Amino acid sequence: MNTINETNFNFPEQKSVYKGKVREVYNINDELLVMIASDRLSAFDVIMPRQIPFKGQILNQIATKMMNDTKDIVPNWLIANPDENVAVGHLCEPFKVEMVIRGYLSGHAAREYLSGKRMLCGVLMPEGMQENDKFPTPIITPSTKAANGEHDEDISREEILAKGIVSKEDYLVLEDYTRKLFERGTEIAAKRGLILVDTKYEFGKTKDGKIVLIDEIHTPDSSRYFYNEGYKERQEKGEKQKQLSKEFVRQWLIANGFQGKEGQEIPEMSDEKIIEISNRYIELYEQITGEAFIKGNTTNILERIEKNVTNFLKNKSKA
Repeated sequence: MNTINETNFNFPEQKSVYKGKVREVYNINDELLVMIASDRLSAFDVIMPRQIPFKGQILNQIATKMMNDTKDIVPNWLIANPDENVAVGHLCEPFKVEMVIRGYLSGHAAREYLSGKRMLCGVLMPEGMQENDKFPTPIITPSTKAANGEHDEDISREEILAKGIVSKEDYLVLEDYTRKLFERGTEIAAKRGLILVDTKYEFGKTKDGKIVLIDEIHTPDSSRYFYNEGYKERQEKGEKQKQLSKEFVRQWLIANGFQGKEGQEIPEMSDEKIIEISNRYIELYEQITGEAFIKGNTTNILERIEKNVTNFLKNKSKA
């Protein structure tokens, strides 16, 4: 199956291109951003050597659906989706922090907690918790937005303000939006028989100074979900939770001796493992959205994207 590793397009009125871990963003005339979701797989802030079929399409379509489902409470950057792997939106200046919000003691927070730490990003975590327990109220634990190839770092609200990374006025808006989005995401997940455990949001500022949600939202790459059915029983028995997220990839890597640390080698992913991961992403899509996944035509995937985006931009310039 054809996949997208990287793109090198030259769209009409293109000014520049930024390549992140998974997405590639084209600046069109300092007005629009064309965001292409590749099939790259990132874990522990490291890009894996092989791509996952349909992963980019899945992430793009989940993010689009979730942005449409939350735009009544938080404004976002999205204008259109001219292709299965593409989102086009307003040009924004991104804030240099990721707003991570956690409803449960899972993942990174659980690893920190089990190591004996009780303070995470300046937030005190209660004593007596076990992994995957629910916090009394969701906690916001921001991280720095790392450059490509570097690790995101935990940072507190106090550090963000003291270093002037975000102004206090803007940061209060980011916190408010983060809590509103998480509350809506929790409601959406509950309708699908899921628990939204934790997630991250990214925000930017438009030319006219408006703060908007950008990038992805409530996807399996940016979020962790548990199945609601059996959650309580598994917690009481001290069993692992049945979850829907990219954590299964991380756990496979950990089991094969890789956590992104210096000197560690990325384990080889067989064709069977690649197909297994692709199928898990499709399962994630269908469970999160409640809709059947329709695979895009990948025969000439780059040609398809270039044609669809170019046509969209030409039609928009005529309008």
